[in-house]
Parts: sequence; structure tokens; C-alpha cells
Amino acid sequence: MHSDIQWIEAIAPDMVDMLSRRYLVLRTINWMAPVGRRLLAQTLDVSERTLRTETDTLRKLDLIMTSKSGMQVTQQGQDVLLGLSQFMDELMGIRQKERQLAQRFNIKRCIIVSGDSDRQLKVIGTMGEEVNQLLQQLLPEGKNIVAVMGGHTMEHVANHLTNRLANKRDLLFVPARGGVGESVAIQANTIASQMAQHTGGKFRSLFVPEQVSERTYEPLLKEPSIQEVLAIIRQANVVVHSIGDATAMAHRRNMSEDQIKVLHGRHAIGEAFGYFFDQEGNVVYRIPRIGLQIGELADREIILAIAGGASKATAIEAYMKNIAPKQTCLITDEGAANLILKK
Repeated sequence: MHSDIQWIEAIAPDMVDMLSRRYLVLRTINWMAPVGRRLLAQTLDVSERTLRTETDTLRKLDLIMTSKSGMQVTQQGQDVLLGLSQFMDELMGIRQKERQLAQRFNIKRCIIVSGDSDRQLKVIGTMGEEVNQLLQQLLPEGKNIVAVMGGHTMEHVANHLTNRLANKRDLLFVPARGGVGESVAIQANTIASQMAQHTGGKFRSLFVPEQVSERTYEPLLKEPSIQEVLAIIRQANVVVHSIGDATAMAHRRNMSEDQIKVLHGRHAIGEAFGYFFDQEGNVVYRIPRIGLQIGELADREIILAIAGGASKATAIEAYMKNIAPKQTCLITDEGAANLILKK
């Protein structure tokens, strides 16, 4: 059967092209505002002359306004973007791509947001909003223990959770691992705290370094306070995490140059839960760690993996195709999805 969009395309293909073009310009201005015409033209890969025609029309329709600092979307323009978002996602084929990726990875669900988070930072925020909506759908009433990882993407996710999640739910957020020697703002302890704050839930912290020597590892596991938190982590019914580029994560974890050489020699392309893996999903390096292990994911009821940007496409594909449990829901963006589907 034809969808409404296909019937529209059949009778007025020019209208569909025009709508897609103007929507793309308006959406990109919203992401980059305030933005000048030259930078916007470069981002959209069109000539300034072509772009001027579209922006003049959008201005006459009171959808954008211009100042010395650049163009930005008006309130009416914001309303148009919101009102058309679902229709345009279908028009641009996003829903079909979501189904294709979910089937390709053999996972529960895939959600793709418009844009490329490598180029537009606001796209990560949109992924955070999708995480909030998805958790609202999936979390059962009553007690929920949510184990969360750290990182920049997770920081954005935390900032977009709302107190609606706590409706008829008792939420407890716990870090899935200890610190990483990185900025406090993106450590798992901080992410768990922020998620609890935004949702009105509770949190527990795991005050141990993630990367410790084997000699230090065993005594730490015997500490009663650590055992208590680890027991809670093992009871988590929800896991929320990201997927990282191997080299970027190695530097973030302050790994030595010799360790980084080993990663390169073993062709590591991605990282999750302290495990570095190659393009086939084989684990090629593992950091001794305290907290959630990758082998424990299979027993979790709800798993959300959030990662986007064209630069992470290979890492996302390797993890989702070879490592991710079937109950995983992937939240990504067009930048990553389009590259994966081209292969």
C-alpha cells in the first residue's frame, strides 16, 4: 500500500522537494544559530546564491530573523519545526532506516534522530530527549535500578531526563563503573547523580578508580562499602551506556603510549564498558575494572546504547552487530546511520 507521502510525491514531486529543502535549511539554522549565510551554505553544501533564495522566503514567512550575529529561528519557526518533525522524519526515510538497522543488528529497536552530532552539538541533546521518551515507555512501574556509564554523550542524556520518569516509579541510579581519571563532570558517579537530580530519583556512588592494578583490585572488592554498591549494580534492570572511538577513549582514560600502540596493533576501533574491540567485534584489550562487566549485560531487561556521529559509525556497527545483547535499543543519528547503511 502507498503511504500518504508516496501519494503526495506521485502528484506533486516538486512540492515534496521544496518542502524537504526548506525544512532542512530551517532545521540547520536552528541547530547552528546564530549563523551566517556563508557558513550555513558550506554546512548544507549549496551555493550562497541558492541558499539566499530559501532564507529570503523563510524570512518573509516570519520563520527566521536576521541580526548582526547571524540568522536564527523565530518562535513561529520553532513551532513549524516541532509540528513537522514526525512527518519530515517519515518523508526523509528515517523510519525505514530505523527498521533496517534494527534488523541488521538483530536488536530490539533503533531510533535515529536527524543530523550528525559530529557537526551539530544540539543533535546529542535530541538523542537525550529520545532516551527520556524511550525510558518513559519501557520502565515498569515500581522499583527500577538504572546503571549508567560516563562520557560526554551521557552527560547530555542526563541533562534531558525529566521528573516524569519518576511517576509511579522508584528510581535508583548507580554508576556502572568507577572513575576514569577524567573530568569529574563526565564520570559515571556524576552522571548517576545528575540523572537522579533531574528525575527526582535517588543515587549511589562507587568511590573507586576504574583502572587499578591486579594487586589493588582484590582488596578493594572485599571492602564492605564497595561490596554493597556492587551488589546494587548487579541487581540493575536497566543499563544506559554509550559507545566510544578506541583512540579517543584510550586518551580519555590516560592510557600510556605503549598501551595505545597495542590497541593500534590489534586494530581496535571501538570501546564500551572498558573493553576495546576490533571491526569484527572481537575484544582485543580489556582494562582491569570494578563494576559492570560486558558479559553481565545479557541478563538486563532494558539496555539503551546511545552513540552518534559519522566518526563513530564503524565502532557502533562493530559493537551492535557482534556484542550488543538482543534486547538493546540503539539511539543514534543520521550521520552514523547513513554511513552504516551504505556498506
